[in-house]
Amino acid sequence: MYMAEDGFASDWHLVHYGSRAMGGAGAVMLEATAVRADGRIGVGDLGIWKDEHIAPLAKVASFIKTTGSVPAIQLAHSGRKGSTWASGGESHALMAKDENGWEIIAPSAIPFSADRQTPREMTLQDIQEIRQAFTDAAQRALTAGFELIEIHAAHGYLLNEFLSPIPNQRTDNYGGSRENRSRLLFEVIEDVKEVWPSDLPISVRISATDWMEEGWTNEDSVWLSTKLAAAGIDLVDVSTGGTVAKATIPVGAGYQLPFASAIKRVLKDSLLVGAVGLITSPQQAETILVNGDADFVLIAREFLRNPYFPLHAAKELRSQIPVPKPYELAF
Repeated sequence: MYMAEDGFASDWHLVHYGSRAMGGAGAVMLEATAVRADGRIGVGDLGIWKDEHIAPLAKVASFIKTTGSVPAIQLAHSGRKGSTWASGGESHALMAKDENGWEIIAPSAIPFSADRQTPREMTLQDIQEIRQAFTDAAQRALTAGFELIEIHAAHGYLLNEFLSPIPNQRTDNYGGSRENRSRLLFEVIEDVKEVWPSDLPISVRISATDWMEEGWTNEDSVWLSTKLAAAGIDLVDVSTGGTVAKATIPVGAGYQLPFASAIKRVLKDSLLVGAVGLITSPQQAETILVNGDADFVLIAREFLRNPYFPLHAAKELRSQIPVPKPYELAF
């Protein structure tokens, strides 16, 4: 949402996320929340890189929980796509290091696009520090009262950059083979599980394809999801793209569903699979679930337009979900 100052949640976030919880969402997932200051996409990103961030986040999580919704938070590091003045939507003004920006890091010193800052190639010490940052962030999320965390390994951000052979040109144990490129993600998962309770779920968001022939593919994602299940991950949130600037993506209603469905067919009951991407109507969402293409549906843009989408969807589908008591006469 790019509405934070120095990473701090505010009343704006309480109202924004709280209204979606009031609207009947089963879970409310806070936006990509930076595990380090240099892991922000832009200056307005929410943060969870210091203990002072806990109290305002706890206020948001507590309210979400009082509505019967599950408070969830996405833990992220932007990698080579950071250091921007983000004004919302798709508008991101780039920042140079000498213009109040910050140094960005990545698996390899390859910029996202020609107009972007060239990242510094991460050292092994950097990798260890990133692992610690995710672990510390998970502990803070738990302290703040969140009951679901999602490790963001999609959309061309840092963990996704390691997975994809396009931005990852390393020749050490974190580059080359698919197993090596996924090493950091699984190390982060292992570290996070040391502090996150076993009875609370962990999700991983992935980009199932780079939409580039030489990049990460859905076959890779099926392999990865199998490994995620074996590592004790509970949910995989299947998105696509964002890894490279020049990819051609056939955007349309439910355009990412086939990737989630392919993973679900292989994983069956060993991992819950989520579908996302221009899912905008109750019938569309219900059909995905009834057909077994996914176990849950993630809604973003439609929730921006209509915070009470689930309440309207339940009425349209002749189903019943809890309605806030003061709103009952309207439903």
